[in-house]
Amino acid sequence: MLVLLAGIFVVHIATVIMLFVSTIANVWMVGSSNLGNVSTGLWLLCNKTCEQLPVSSRDEASLKAVQAFMILSIIFSVIALVMFIVQLFTLEKGKRFYITGAIMLVCWMCILIGVSIYTARFTGKVPESTSSHHGYCFILAWICFCFSFIIGILYLVLRKK
Repeated sequence: MLVLLAGIFVVHIATVIMLFVSTIANVWMVGSSNLGNVSTGLWLLCNKTCEQLPVSSRDEASLKAVQAFMILSIIFSVIALVMFIVQLFTLEKGKRFYITGAIMLVCWMCILIGVSIYTARFTGKVPESTSSHHGYCFILAWICFCFSFIIGILYLVLRKK
C-alpha cells in the first residue's frame, strides 16, 4: 500500500510540474517561416525574440479562457496535492480520499476545457508561418489531462489501509 501511495504521489508531482511547464512555455504551436522557427504559446509569439501574442478581437476571449482554465488547473492540482498530504496524516484507516479525488477531477475538467478550446480555435494559426504543427506544451497538456483523470479516479477508490 505504501508503494502505491508513493507512486501516486510521484505521478501527481510530475503532473503539477508538467502543467507548470505547459502553461508557462510558449511552444503550443510551432511553425517555420523565412526568418526561422516561430512558436506561439498562451502568452507570447517567439521568433528570435518574444513579443506579445497578436490575437484578433474575435479570438481574444477564447485565448483568455484557455489561459484562465490552464491556471485554474494548476491551482486545483496543487490544492489536491496538499489535500492528499493532509488527508494522508489525518484520515482514519479504511477511509477514502474523496476530497482529493474530487479536486483532482475538477483539475482534469479544467485541462479538458482549456486544451479543447485551444484545439478548436488556434490549431494551425501561427502568424507569419507557412507550415505549423503542435509543440511540446500542447502535448504535455494532453498528457496531464490523462494523468489527472487517472490520479483522480485512483484517489476516489483508494483506501488508506
